[in-house]
Parts: sequence; C-alpha cells; structure tokens
Amino acid sequence: MSATEFRRTDRTDAPLYLARYTERQRNATVGDSSDGSDDPATPLYLRRFRDRQDTGSAQRRSALLEVDNERFAPEYAAVTRSHEIAPPPERRELDAYTTEIRLIRHGITQGYSTDAGLTPMGGWQSHQRGHSLAKSLRPWPKMRIVCADTNRARQTAEQIRRGLLDGLDQFGREAEITGPDTMPELANFQVWTPDGTRDITAAFRQYQALMEKLERMAVGDRPRWLVEIDRFYRTQLGGGDPIQTWLTVPLMYFESPQSCVRRFWRGINRLIEESPGARIIAATHSGPIRAFATWAHGYDPGEPHNTEEVIVRIRNGGQTATVSYRNRVTEVSVPPTDEMPVWD
Repeated sequence: MSATEFRRTDRTDAPLYLARYTERQRNATVGDSSDGSDDPATPLYLRRFRDRQDTGSAQRRSALLEVDNERFAPEYAAVTRSHEIAPPPERRELDAYTTEIRLIRHGITQGYSTDAGLTPMGGWQSHQRGHSLAKSLRPWPKMRIVCADTNRARQTAEQIRRGLLDGLDQFGREAEITGPDTMPELANFQVWTPDGTRDITAAFRQYQALMEKLERMAVGDRPRWLVEIDRFYRTQLGGGDPIQTWLTVPLMYFESPQSCVRRFWRGINRLIEESPGARIIAATHSGPIRAFATWAHGYDPGEPHNTEEVIVRIRNGGQTATVSYRNRVTEVSVPPTDEMPVWD
C-alpha cells in the first residue's frame, strides 16, 4: 500500500479518558468533587485507593510496629526480612558475642601522594555503609565509632555516623552512638625516616622531594631508607601489589605486618574494656586490615575494597573470637596485651 492510499481521519472530540478527566476538573472548580471519587465512571480500584489515602494511610505507614518489646517502622521490617535459621535458645546463649569490632577500609580517596580526603564517591560509599549498619542494629543498641588519624579515615568515620543516623531515623530505631574518636592503634603501617616514623603516605612526600633532588643533582648515595621506599612505590608504579610485597618481603625500614597485628589487638583489647557490649566501627587502612585477615586465616585473602570490612566478634568470656572476611570465618584466641612481645 502506497503512502497516498492512507486516509487521515480528523476527530474533533477528545478521547473518552480525557473527556472524563476534563469533566472531573470542571466539577472540582464548581465544588462538586475535588478528586472525582464520587464519579461512577472512576474505576473501583482507584476510588478505594483514594479512600485509603483520605483515611490516613500516611499515618499508618509512619506508625511504629511492636514485636518482642521492640518498636520499629514497617520499612525496617521490609529490609531486614530473611530466611536465616535461628538457633535454639541454649545454643544462642553459648555462641553469644559480647563485643563486635568492624575494621572498615576508608572510602575512595583523592590520592595517596598526600593526606587527602575522600572523593564525593568515597563519601557516598561511607554513608551507604553506615546506612546498611543501621539495618543490623538489633543485637547492638550501643555503637562507638573510632578511626585512624588521617583525613580519609576520619571523613569515612564521619560519613558512616551520618548514614547510621539517617538509617535510624528512617527505620524508627534508637541507638546510643558515640564518636568518632581517633585511636593511634588504628594507624596505617609506618616507615622510618630521619625525622622519625611516619605513615607510608606521609613518608611519600618526603621520599618524592628527596628523590627529585638527588636525581637532579646526580651526586651522593641514596640513604637505605629511601631505597626501600623507592622499591615499595616502584612496585605500585609497575602495576604490582605493594601491600603484598610488604606482607611477604622483609623490609628493614618498614613496620612489619606482625607488629601491625599486635598493635591492632592492643587497640581491640582497649575497646573491649572501654565499651563492653557495644559494636565498634573502626575506619582504618587496607594494609593493616589485610595483615590482620592474613594472620587470622593463615593465607593472604587479598586487598579489601573501599569500605569493605573485617568483622571481629568477641565471644563470652573474652578468650576467643571469630574473624570474618569475604565469607570465611575463623575462630582465634584473643591475645592478651601483656603477653604480646615487643621487638625493637
């Protein structure tokens, strides 16, 4: 059929649904009906929907539910629905945890050549992590947020706190949240320099300035500490894994991985004493987190992604704990602080 054989039909009347809408609008202007609910042409489902809206469905949505002496919003019940098998009460008491520590890597940062903060994506990641933690609030009505003394860790802790507060407000829950507090035990692994020990990121600035000077002048031997830092960063520039190098190759001027693990355990023991029965949210760095997971599982599980976490749960009695990372759970003994060796 050719285009000339098409016949165009012009209709001067509006479609039926548009005509009914125009009529309802006309009735509303003269005061007959504001929404057309009395119009018999309105579908039954639409009339009942509008009736529910008029009788206070908004109030019902915001009303709190009460189950087992707990009050929460319906949204909380929706997002926490699961098919998990609950253990019997006697087993639940035996496997109970007194403290939970979540070692969370900071969000995406602006760079590692300086002590930079988070990017907008890194802030969003951290906020989402805090919001998701609000869903699993039931066993932990007390929370404490701590962090390492760097801009990226501190901003991550602050955004996690904001996400927690937003989630609690949305789900109609209440919790006692303190922090963020800075803890020296959660610092990134250190490097020795002539000016003292420094965070690996802070040492980069000194390394870069001195290397540029030596290469420009082309005189003198490079100090041994500078050679080691250069070896570390050249691994990264070559597309390798510098943290794996730190974990597997002895480095004389770097804080050892086992020293980081002992330092983290000293901080965890202090948190257990200061905040018993609480969930601890610790924003820190990937190197020590990876060393901690390697110590617990007996193998290197890989670099944690931004805002990924290692979960340490202290059992009743404080003698044992479980360390969870990437669907692997290992039970470990909690090392007392006074039994940890100190090597210079």
